[in-house]
Amino acid sequence: MEAASHTVTNQAPPLVGYDVYACDRALAEAVGRHLPAELLDTAREELSGLGRASGSEQVREWGELANAFPPRLRTHDRYGHRIDEVEFHPAWHRVLGKGVAAGLTDAWDRPGGHVRRAAAFLVATQTEAGHGCPLSTTHAAVPALRAEPDLAAVWEPLAASRVYERELRPAASKAGVLLGMGLTEKQGGSDLRAITTSARPLAAPGEYVLTGHKWFCSAPMSDAFLVLAQAPGGLTCFLVPRVLADGSRNAFALQRLKDKLGNRSNATAEVEFDGTTWARRVGEEGHGAATVRETVAATRLDRVLGSAALMRQAVAQAVHHASYRSASGGLLADKPLMRNVLADLAVESEAATVLGMRLAAAYDAGTERESALLRIAVPAAKYWVTKRCVPVVAEALECLGGNGYVEESGLPRLLREAPLNSVGEGAGNIQALDALRALRTEPAALDAYLREVGEARGADPRLDRAIRGLLTELADLEGVEARARRLAERMALVLQGALLVRWAPPEVADAFCAGRLGGEGGAGFGTLPHTLDPRAVVERARPVE
Repeated sequence: MEAASHTVTNQAPPLVGYDVYACDRALAEAVGRHLPAELLDTAREELSGLGRASGSEQVREWGELANAFPPRLRTHDRYGHRIDEVEFHPAWHRVLGKGVAAGLTDAWDRPGGHVRRAAAFLVATQTEAGHGCPLSTTHAAVPALRAEPDLAAVWEPLAASRVYERELRPAASKAGVLLGMGLTEKQGGSDLRAITTSARPLAAPGEYVLTGHKWFCSAPMSDAFLVLAQAPGGLTCFLVPRVLADGSRNAFALQRLKDKLGNRSNATAEVEFDGTTWARRVGEEGHGAATVRETVAATRLDRVLGSAALMRQAVAQAVHHASYRSASGGLLADKPLMRNVLADLAVESEAATVLGMRLAAAYDAGTERESALLRIAVPAAKYWVTKRCVPVVAEALECLGGNGYVEESGLPRLLREAPLNSVGEGAGNIQALDALRALRTEPAALDAYLREVGEARGADPRLDRAIRGLLTELADLEGVEARARRLAERMALVLQGALLVRWAPPEVADAFCAGRLGGEGGAGFGTLPHTLDPRAVVERARPVE
């Protein structure tokens, strides 16, 4: 029985028991726009099923538990045998199993697979972002595996499986596998030329043993890993299984797990190869960077989608709170200044979602033009969208006031997670320089980009001016490396503006063009021009049926 002095009033109820997919209007509209009509009913049913699960109290609790009890490294068993295993809380396995069952590793051969998977990734990672890592690396490994058809024939169906099996066993005895990656080393980071891990060929064709290390190994509990090493012919990609065909453990020593800012539920390890680590070559010797190029691009798109998911969940929490919390005689959501803040955040979230889903659709299209668009748009989007994630989540947290700063709100976990996607698969400078490289060396990529934004010309004068300004910048490439970040930012903003003008409601497109392209907004959120009416934008972002 509560004391009379402890009456609880004016608190927002928890945001649970809702369909994360169906209540995200921008996402649901993108699915309807990019999928063929004959796939829509099935896709919507699947996504709503995942959405209801992701919004349930039970799955939310699993996400909290997976982060409250992070993975532990077990290097040896009770008898002193080296086992090199990562131990997770049962909640982690439940969340990860749901992701696998929802098709988050199955995109490459499924009709509309990339759009369906991207939407599911956006939904599932709002519950728990850490499990997105093994789902992403497993999905992204497929293009690299296809450089070696006999390997792909074995591993690709297992990677695309809807069955999650946590035990480490030979792949041939499993119904589904996870794949991780070990590319970077302590002395080089993103500079793949600095890799020192060596690969010595064995007598059997395509078989090698590795000596060296990896400073960041993603998803170290996986069944196999894509690894880069220096073979006699140069930098080469290899597949390193954890368990060999005879059931014995491969030499794969987990030195320690990284103690990370966020992403606490997910393990990231340092690993050592002792000169007996067995590996199978993937692709030709000396072509390692080319072999993993499409794999890295796929994980970069997942970084865009992951940031969009974090933004969407943060904005949903902020709008939900403001819709229940009263101050100064009325609901926060009805106060003009708070409404401006919420609308500004909602516009940023929708722009990220629309861009990420458009790029996923380009994968499904598979045409030369769409592939060219991906080569320039993915690094630009990865640069900009992931960088917007931190300020969006921080501002959403502030909308909850002191309640948002408390762990129980879930916003601190989102904020700790927010910087990760900007760092992973190449930080900001790498992305900006990759977009610049596409500009300089691939005329088809620039042409595809200009055709895409050109679809919206004439619809909004602010967008038209931004396109002309970008063309002026592109015409002068003197000293361009120092301007690479600005170019990547402008390219992403112009592309987002063009997509919103074509597809978003007028109030959303108007707010974006005013605040991001027209110079009518300020540097912080909540500075949209007073001539706009943000009410409809906030209502659109409200997480209700």
